Amino acid sequence: MKLASFRHAGKDTFGIATDAGVKSLAPYAAEVGGSLREALARNALGAIRDLDARIADTLPWDAVERLPVVPDPRKILCVGINYLTHVKETGRDIPTKPMFFTRFADSQTAHGAPIIRPAASEKLDFEGELAVVIGRPARHVKAADAFDYVAGYACYNDGSVRDWQRHTIQFTPGKNFPSTGGFGPWLVTADEVGDPSTLTLTTRLNGQVVQHATTDDLIFDVPTLIEYCSTFTELGPGDVIITGTTGGVGAFREPPLWMKPGDTVEVEISNIGTLRNTVADEVVHAAA
Repeated sequence: MKLASFRHAGKDTFGIATDAGVKSLAPYAAEVGGSLREALARNALGAIRDLDARIADTLPWDAVERLPVVPDPRKILCVGINYLTHVKETGRDIPTKPMFFTRFADSQTAHGAPIIRPAASEKLDFEGELAVVIGRPARHVKAADAFDYVAGYACYNDGSVRDWQRHTIQFTPGKNFPSTGGFGPWLVTADEVGDPSTLTLTTRLNGQVVQHATTDDLIFDVPTLIEYCSTFTELGPGDVIITGTTGGVGAFREPPLWMKPGDTVEVEISNIGTLRNTVADEVVHAAA
């Protein structure tokens, strides 16, 4: 099952994604909740599956405004330097513990919406990644039990403003400019994705492959990341773990390859789909 968040008739909601469009769950908010995060908190995936057969009407995609898969996660935890190919291109040592930084919800953008290059920098880089969406409260979870806490997976483009990222050893500024993190096109439930260590990830910039790897190249796999995160914080329904990017990022190319206005960037992950965004410049309004 695929679930997508969207806006229709001025209301933010979510629904069951199909090739033709989305089956709105807004009329069933009393049963399953008004948002994807609320549905996960209610443990409503079973009820949503039952509704799938009952909902006849589908809103075409061009009739709705897509939103990030989870528009309002309480936590977005991102892993840096987590593919061996990326470690190699950075010249770093292989980490012995996961390296985390955070994103804010307003740094995200939806499938089909633009990634915004900020006025403060032209060094906007692509990072195709696998996103893990948590399905129920998780605290002190062991790796062996971690998949019991996963609702599903999505594609992520952890758009990085490299010069701001490198101001200090802390990554946070370069990872939180508004609308730089593409998140979509939908959540695919864990049962349909299968083993997340056997997926293929491909990033394309203007149709050219710039990143290509399988997720078995991850240094810290999904269960390890959930165990580590749930030890230092409680994960909640709708929280997101962004698992890291593979080699091929623009910053380590010669010459560097930055995303620029007019570009199209795609992150495709097998068993999930393709996240597609254009790139646009930030519009800066003069102060009143």
